[in-house]
Amino acid sequence: MKIVITGGCGFLGLGIAKVLAGRADVGSIVLFDAVVPDTLPEDLGGKATAVAGDISDRDQVFGLIDRDDIRVFHLASVVSAGGEKDFDLAIRVNLDGGRHVLDALRAREATPRLVFASSLAVFGGEGMPDTVTDMTRVTPQTTYGMTKAVGELMINDYTRKGYIDGRVARLPTVIIRPGQPNAAASGFASGIFREPLQGLEHVLPVDKDTRMMVIGARNAIAGLVGLMEADGAEIGPDRVVGLPNNSYSVTQMMEALERVAAAKGITLGPITPRHDETVKAIVSSWPQVMEDTRAKTLGMPGDESLDRIIEDFIEDWL
Repeated sequence: MKIVITGGCGFLGLGIAKVLAGRADVGSIVLFDAVVPDTLPEDLGGKATAVAGDISDRDQVFGLIDRDDIRVFHLASVVSAGGEKDFDLAIRVNLDGGRHVLDALRAREATPRLVFASSLAVFGGEGMPDTVTDMTRVTPQTTYGMTKAVGELMINDYTRKGYIDGRVARLPTVIIRPGQPNAAASGFASGIFREPLQGLEHVLPVDKDTRMMVIGARNAIAGLVGLMEADGAEIGPDRVVGLPNNSYSVTQMMEALERVAAAKGITLGPITPRHDETVKAIVSSWPQVMEDTRAKTLGMPGDESLDRIIEDFIEDWL
């Protein structure tokens, strides 16, 4: 079986690849991304190949999805703040690129499985309840959220028509992302841990009473892989599943960071408040909790605690 992961050289894509590389039924893994590293991690077992390209290039996407025994994780996306700055890029990558992936799968003789990484950003607006379910009406307040909502609808319909066996993971904010900060409005929820743990300054763009719905990186990866493996009949006709999540305030994040750092003898870098009204407006429009009973029934794991997420990050990346 061939695995294609779009956006595959990001930390979620690499994490999925590492999980699948050890499986006997996986013959090859293609990590497709706009920028690829010179070398890949050794723990991919020699099964993975990195391919650089543009997901809005229809011919290239069809060339990747070239056989019937294939499964695709579609993670590639222009993120929230980036989409607000460049509408045309977000449409080209998120909508056109997503359509190319779906049509390439539709062209196969089989009914290939696809997992699409969606986001809590499909929700928003003044009338949005604090707690949402898989069936709460989507009202995105960003171009990024709109493209994710359209992707959800397309995957439900392509699955209904029998073209694909689609599954949508509606992700809360994933923490703690390694590497450099990105253009996601939710990026501060990783930066508040990542930079101080490395002795660097984090510039906090929101108030300390801001709450964020989050999932730890390890369980986000486990949820994406688990959703691919889930029985389609158990998922049912609505293929959108909100992954397990917890809600924390920035104050709670800082307190957990200080507890873990003290226990491990880590001297933290400073956290400096410097409000960004654009970021504040985006994240304040999101709900604080997604009802996740359905995901847990399907076997998707939830996080033990915020402290454990921080400890996992230190073990995995520092």
